Amino acid sequence: MTTPAKNTVCLWYDGCAEDAARFYAETFPDSSVTAVHLAPGDYPSGKAGDVLTVEFTVMGIPCLGLNGGPAFTHDEAFSFQVATADQEETDRYWHAIVSNGGQESACGWCKDKWGLNWQITPIALTAAIASPDRAAAKRAFDAMMQMGKIDIATIETALRG
Repeated sequence: MTTPAKNTVCLWYDGCAEDAARFYAETFPDSSVTAVHLAPGDYPSGKAGDVLTVEFTVMGIPCLGLNGGPAFTHDEAFSFQVATADQEETDRYWHAIVSNGGQESACGWCKDKWGLNWQITPIALTAAIASPDRAAAKRAFDAMMQMGKIDIATIETALRG
């Protein structure tokens, strides 16, 4: 038995933690499903033998998926922010999430089909908004505010003025 991480993100699901964890493991690098634990007895939202928890890693971050039932849902107060190197990587992750039953949102945000929120954020966007040229940073920020999925070329054009 391995020693558990000192700090693990626990994500609540309504019976679909294993499906979500397997999707993340197939979609993102440095991601995997490491263990699936079955309930030893009946519990409020399940029966003995149902998948109770799933240990997985998303891009190096240890997570635990808990099939806790419908009492709680994900919201925008928690998200994974994925820093992307280029438009191809941005498009790949965005489309993987959205085309698998997810939803587009604004400013690089999208939601997967299990309700978990993701920020697919190109490094170029982060650098543009942090530019010491505050007028250029504002132009890039204003361009971002008009987007769903981030378009790096548009951000770079706004940055240049």
